[in-house]
Amino acid sequence: MIDPKMPNNVSLSLISEVFVMPDGSSTHLKGWVSSKSEIGRIVFIVLRDSSGYIQVAGKKEYMDSESFKTLKEVTTESAVAVYGNVRVDSRSPGGKEVSLSSFKCVSKAQVWPISKSAIKSRSFLYDNRHLSIRGKKILSVMKIRAIILQSAFKFFTNEGFHLINAPTIVQSASEGGSTLFSLDYFGQPAYLTQSSQFYEEAAICGLGQVFVIQPAFRAEKSKTSKHLTEFWMIEAEKAFMDQEENMCLQENFLTYICNQVADLCKNELENLGRKFTPPKPPFIRITYDEVLDIASNQGVIIKWGEDISTEAEILISKKFQDPFFITDYPLVTRGFYHLTKPGNSKLTLSADLIAPEGHGEIATGGQRIHDYDVLLKRINEQSMSTESFKWYLDLRRFGMPPHSGFGIGVERVIKWVCDRKHIRSTSLFPRTLNRIDP
Repeated sequence: MIDPKMPNNVSLSLISEVFVMPDGSSTHLKGWVSSKSEIGRIVFIVLRDSSGYIQVAGKKEYMDSESFKTLKEVTTESAVAVYGNVRVDSRSPGGKEVSLSSFKCVSKAQVWPISKSAIKSRSFLYDNRHLSIRGKKILSVMKIRAIILQSAFKFFTNEGFHLINAPTIVQSASEGGSTLFSLDYFGQPAYLTQSSQFYEEAAICGLGQVFVIQPAFRAEKSKTSKHLTEFWMIEAEKAFMDQEENMCLQENFLTYICNQVADLCKNELENLGRKFTPPKPPFIRITYDEVLDIASNQGVIIKWGEDISTEAEILISKKFQDPFFITDYPLVTRGFYHLTKPGNSKLTLSADLIAPEGHGEIATGGQRIHDYDVLLKRINEQSMSTESFKWYLDLRRFGMPPHSGFGIGVERVIKWVCDRKHIRSTSLFPRTLNRIDP
């Protein structure tokens, strides 16, 4: 519908485009009222759209009476359409503002419930996540998230990997039976996927090298700052790739997406107050045993064969300024499918990729068992059902080469890149132990 008060010879612009327009240019914008104030006879509004913020100002003598009345009565977060002239003004954010000649409220908002006092309550903000996601910092995080996902797709396709989609509903666990979300699948037990790894392993025998970008689910009763029950994973698997090559792939991948964020998200990083420097490969590598020694010297005791505790992981992570690998994990701490080191059957060819500054693990990868007899023996040793892994075993009977892969948590990468205190702030609508709404 054409608004008679909005000249139809001026095309709709994004706010970001206004800052490169010459002084005096006419512009037509649509967006939301981020804030509003009145000084004397002038009404000021900070207008927001997906591209940014700009100040618009209206005086009664330069506007028709209906537009000015609407401008004075408009409420915060109302959707509006404005028309006016671009004006250079050093006092305005960004050095420019729009002097209004016409103003229309497209959809008037009720009184905005997120006050300054309400912002102090994290619980309130997440109860009203459908509204609080309009904040500048949250929007900056989500834009960075989008760039990370786009960059991941670009990196892998440039490297010749094929994108596949794996099932969300599965019949067996890939990580651990105690962390599964179960469901009834037409009378049969089934689960929400923890990882796409097994399906990627099947796919590499046809496609060679594959990747997925899709959600994963873990029913972990954990309240730490790095756990979600539903999260997104970027996983990759490649035939004829050993663990050393696998770690190099992870280094190159993380470096690439970090450089993309640094190049394309300068404004978003600035909004977050984040000074971010992309890492450079090769990454430092320390062994599991070295981690135990470092932790012990700091008073954190971990028995050999136990998982590295969150406390120890954070402590060690704070000692580094760039990502690093922890290698040589004991077999008892890893999944049944991990290949052990030649000459030491107690250690695996696997590694965790750790983000610095206290953020901790962001990725896990390793070389998989490709021999049928070795895998069958491992499954039996761990008292697992061979029937549940029948097709996974079957892959080893029909030309399964040595292969490796990894999975990296999208939200954990964002938490580090954006330097957020809690992982829930990296998801548009986070799912945690105590939150499934909105």
